[in-house]
Amino acid sequence: MASVMEDPTLDRHFKGHKDAVTCSDFNPNNKQLASGSADKTLMIWNLNPKARAFRFLGHKDVITGVQFSPFGDLLVSSSRDKTVRLWTPNIKGESTVFKAHTATVRSVSFSHDGQRLVTASDDKSVKVWSIHRQRFVYSLNQHTNWVSCARFSPDGRLIASCSDDRTVRLWDTSTKQCINCFTDYGGSATFVDFNASGTCIASSGADNTLKIWDIRTNKLLQHYQVHSAGINCFSFHPSGNFLISGSSDSTVKILDLLEGRLIYTLHGHKGPVLTVSFSRGGSLFASGGCDAQVLMWKTNFDAFDYRDVLSKHSKRVTPDPPPHLLDIYPRGPHVHSAPSGVIEISPMVTDTETPDPAVFDVGQTLYKATVGNSHRHGLPVQSDTTSNATRLPARWPARTSLDLSEDAPSSRQDWRASGQMGAGGTKETDEGGLGMGSPQEVPSGLPVSFTSTLKHIVQQLDVLTQTVSVLEERLTLTEDKLKECLLNQSHILLQVGQQTEDRKRQEEGGGASGSSLASV
Repeated sequence: MASVMEDPTLDRHFKGHKDAVTCSDFNPNNKQLASGSADKTLMIWNLNPKARAFRFLGHKDVITGVQFSPFGDLLVSSSRDKTVRLWTPNIKGESTVFKAHTATVRSVSFSHDGQRLVTASDDKSVKVWSIHRQRFVYSLNQHTNWVSCARFSPDGRLIASCSDDRTVRLWDTSTKQCINCFTDYGGSATFVDFNASGTCIASSGADNTLKIWDIRTNKLLQHYQVHSAGINCFSFHPSGNFLISGSSDSTVKILDLLEGRLIYTLHGHKGPVLTVSFSRGGSLFASGGCDAQVLMWKTNFDAFDYRDVLSKHSKRVTPDPPPHLLDIYPRGPHVHSAPSGVIEISPMVTDTETPDPAVFDVGQTLYKATVGNSHRHGLPVQSDTTSNATRLPARWPARTSLDLSEDAPSSRQDWRASGQMGAGGTKETDEGGLGMGSPQEVPSGLPVSFTSTLKHIVQQLDVLTQTVSVLEERLTLTEDKLKECLLNQSHILLQVGQQTEDRKRQEEGGGASGSSLASV
C-alpha cells in the first residue's frame, strides 16, 4: 500500500527486566521512560543513549501499574502486594509506601493537575487519594468483580473504570455517583482511558474488541476487532487522531481514528504485549510484554498535517465511511476488521538477555517525615527493609502456570489469578517494620573511579540535605523566638496602655472631688 505517511520504526531496545513487562509510561520531560515488571522491579530508562538505567527495588510482588506525575517530579506504582509507592525518580530511589487496598492494586493514575491519585483493585473498589494531604478521600464501590483500570478525565470531573464484571462505569467526582454504565462486552473489560479532549472514552476487552464511546451522547462511535486475542492495553496519541493497542496475539496495532481503520501492525515481541504508551508529545511510543523486553518506537506517521494526509489518502476512504470522533450524533457503528492492505513491520530483535544499557540497582529508602505525616493524617503506611541486591532468577519459560502464551486468549485473567508469578527476588523482612533499605551493590564491569565518584556525589548530597535540615530547624527556632518576642511586646504594650488609662481615670476622679470640695 503506497502511503505518504512515514512508517514507524524501532528506535531502541531496552533490556534489563527478568520477567514480563506489565506497565510503562514516559516522563513529561521526554528524558525518561519507566517500566514495571513481574520481577517486582521498577526500571527508569534514560532516553539519552549514553546514560545508564536505574532499577528500583521495593515492591514485594508483581508491579501492575506505573505513571509519572504531570510535572515529572514523582512516579507512582501499584502492585499485587496491595500497596502503592510514590517514588522520586532519581539515583537515590526514595519512595513512600502506603497500603491502598485489601487486594491486588491493578492500576494507579494521577489526575491531570497532579493533586490526586485514583487506584483500581481486585477488592472491587476504586479509590481516590489526595497527594498533598496524603489522605484517602473516597471510594467508589458499584463494580461486582475485579476492577482492572481507572482513569481521571482531563478536567478531573469524571473517572472511568472497567472491570471483570464486563462493565465500564463513568463516575462524577463531585457527587461520587455512577452516572453511566456501558455493558456491551463479551468478556472482561481490560483497560479504559479518555481521549485528550475528554469527550470520548475507549475501552478494550478480553473479547478481542476495542470500543470508543462519545460520553456526551452515550453513543458507541467506533468498534474495532483487529486483534486475534484479548487486548491488554492501549494508548491515545496526544492529537487524538491515532491509537495504539497491545494484545495477547503478540502484536501492536496502530489505528487511524479519523478514517476508522487499522494502518499498521507491528511485530517484535515474543509473546503477549502487556503495555503500550505514547510519549506526551506523541513522537515516541513504547511497548512491553511477556518477553521481558521494552521496545521504543519512533512514531513518524504523525509528522504530516493530517488534513493534507486525508486529501492525499482520499482513495483509501471506504464508500461507507465509519463514524468519526468529531461527530456529535453518529449513526450506528459497524465492526472494523483488519484489512488485507495493512502495513506489517517486523524489526529484528536479537540478544534479549544482555542488559542494555548498563543498570544500577538503587536501594529504596523511606521519607521518615512523610511516613509520620501519613500516620497523623490517617493514611495507612507500610514499609519494608530490602537486603543487599541478589541476582534475580531467570524469568519463567514461555508456558508456566501463568499461561501467557500467544494462543491463550484468557492469558490476562490467568496471569492475574496465578499466585506464582515473580517467585524469588529480593529478601524481605516481616511486614509492618519501619526501616531503611540497605544500599544495593553496583553491577560488575563499572570503572572503580566512576563508582567512587558517584558515591562521593551521593555523600555530598546527603551532607547538603542534612545542612538544609539544620538550617530549617534553626529558622524554625528563630521564628518561634521572634513570635515569643512579639507576644511579649504586645503584652507589655497592653499593660502600659491599661496603666495609662488607669492614671487618667484617677486624675479625672481626683479633679472632680477637688471641685466639689471647693464649691462646699
